[in-house]
Amino acid sequence: MEPAVSLAVCALLFLLWVRLKGLEFVLIHQRWVFVCLFLLPLSLIFDIYYYVRAWVVFKLSSAPRLHEQRVRDIQKQVREWKEQGSKTFMCTGRPGWLTVSLRVGKYKKTHKNIMINLMDILEVDTKKQIVRVEPLVTMGQVTALLTSIGWTLPVLPELDDLTVGGLIMGTGIESSSHKYGLFQHICTAYELVLADGSFVRCTPSENSDLFYAVPWSCGTLGFLVAAEIRIIPAKKYVKLRFEPVRGLEAICAKFTHESQRQENHFVEGLLYSLDEAVIMTGVMTDEAEPSKDIIPFGNNPIFRYLFGWMVPPKISLLKLTQGETLRKLYEQHHVVQDMLVPMKCLQQALHTFQNDIHVYPIWLCPFILPSQPGLVHPKGNEAELYIDIGAYGEPRVKHFEARSCMRQLEKFVRSVHGFQMLYADCYMNREEFWEMFDGSLYHKLREKLGCQDAFPEVYDKICKAARH
Repeated sequence: MEPAVSLAVCALLFLLWVRLKGLEFVLIHQRWVFVCLFLLPLSLIFDIYYYVRAWVVFKLSSAPRLHEQRVRDIQKQVREWKEQGSKTFMCTGRPGWLTVSLRVGKYKKTHKNIMINLMDILEVDTKKQIVRVEPLVTMGQVTALLTSIGWTLPVLPELDDLTVGGLIMGTGIESSSHKYGLFQHICTAYELVLADGSFVRCTPSENSDLFYAVPWSCGTLGFLVAAEIRIIPAKKYVKLRFEPVRGLEAICAKFTHESQRQENHFVEGLLYSLDEAVIMTGVMTDEAEPSKDIIPFGNNPIFRYLFGWMVPPKISLLKLTQGETLRKLYEQHHVVQDMLVPMKCLQQALHTFQNDIHVYPIWLCPFILPSQPGLVHPKGNEAELYIDIGAYGEPRVKHFEARSCMRQLEKFVRSVHGFQMLYADCYMNREEFWEMFDGSLYHKLREKLGCQDAFPEVYDKICKAARH
């Protein structure tokens, strides 16, 4: 009984402390207490629920039958919206705090919410090397299922909570993207419910304009209800090589060289300053070489069962509990940005990042960008090697002001024909936004499919200037 009594006393003292200081004070200044005691265990419960549910649904083979029924329900909701006069724009009914983006869209409160309960893996075809999934399927679900049968996605973004729909309608990247491109480039088909309630399937050869316009459109051309994605055989292990490099010219040259080597299955880098970096390359293998571990007992089952669940808390739960005060503090004193620029501009880009925001370490991830129609493509007619420069942390530039500093960085990215990932805060005006992205095909389809009265323009969903 003594441990239980001690735990109860600690809980009582914590509640009294919260009452004395106020909940907002605790969430801002002592957030780690709330995260450790509540969000970490709650994140574990979330994971268990979704993994078990996905496994049961797939094993019972019930998803394909239920999928068609759920799609018909979405079509019915859209047609009812149309019959009622199409008074407001439509959007998915998924709460904003559940998305991985740190932004919580206010449009959820003013638009017509269409409920889309589509979170199942529908089919795995190893002969065609395709997995067919619903849009709310997460990378955690896909990983759990595919690795159990010896397969994986060519591009597998590392956060378990990232959804297929988010990675298609937004974008996704990983350290294998120098071989396979962005997440959209491993997709072979999309199925959507359009603004009039009709259903359409699109591929590179069937309704190809829509197929190429969907990525990065943020749900403003229709509701994604399924996608087909390439899969590849997986091996048991990844052999990693870490190489320190000094000197900016040497860093850029070495990183470009490793990104061009197709024998590297994975390439990424961490930049600690303009003079120091570690470049990591990996290859898949079925054989593991014996080596020393940093924690010798880290793979002991007892250690893993007792402490392995202490993984980072879910971003969705952090957003749900952060409050408006904390959100504004993050906005002004914290940077979370991914800028995609041509590899040939890497050295110039890194100087610009240091001058405008000065955040380290910086994540470097190469990717091949095919010359295809749509919002994002190279300037020329051939595929080009790009790099994702990811900055996440507190800026150390003097007198940092979020709006002016980020606008300066966005201006540079536009000047080199680069792109900003749309999950992050965007300070461009409408004209600058469409200077960065190619809207020709997108606007053509918006008019053709009757989207103007059904969905907001992508700019109006993601840009700060349009949301305030």
